[in-house]
Amino acid sequence: MENKEILFASLVGSKVVEQIPRFSVIQNELAKHVLPAIPFLPLRNQDKIKKASVLGFEDSWWLKDSGPKEDQQFFPLSFSLTPNGQKYLLPYETMISINGKNQVIKRSVAKGNKIPGKVKERWSQDDYDITITGVLLGDYEIGTVENCYPISDFRKLKSFLTAPQAVYVFCEPFQLLGINKIVIEDFSFPFTKGENVQAYEIKACSDFDYALILKLNEV
Repeated sequence: MENKEILFASLVGSKVVEQIPRFSVIQNELAKHVLPAIPFLPLRNQDKIKKASVLGFEDSWWLKDSGPKEDQQFFPLSFSLTPNGQKYLLPYETMISINGKNQVIKRSVAKGNKIPGKVKERWSQDDYDITITGVLLGDYEIGTVENCYPISDFRKLKSFLTAPQAVYVFCEPFQLLGINKIVIEDFSFPFTKGENVQAYEIKACSDFDYALILKLNEV
């Protein structure tokens, strides 16, 4: 046999290679010096490839990925009804928008034409307007309402949204602005594509503790 025929036969696994006169001699010599014996050509190798099992694969096909933990979020946001009470971490990182405003008392006085504008008599800082946008995800992407819709997270979030009190917030941007509590003014659950997806939007304002009697140096 020519070299091309031998190469072709080895690639396609033909038994014709075993007809080569020197094949068995080489095989025997290799068996004497190499342990364990390795076939010279992969003609005698047994096919050890097993058929892949799909058991359980279909069950997890529509299972959603686990949500990020608190240390995996850049700005994790948690709610609580008390300063040191149990916290509820919003399962997926939210988008937070904070708008601030100063209340300035202006008065128009007769001050000539050389000085334009109004006289600003007093400044006071208004509440921060806060918008929180996020999403809740159920366990399965397709299935029944009990399996797909994020009922548990929906109920937990609803308990904070409808609470007749200020809600304590724990998030770095709020802490930098001195915001420890917010008052929820409006919230919505808009239509969201996906059986296991529910978006939400919260509109709130900051809430601070005030003292009715102030010292002169605090005015």
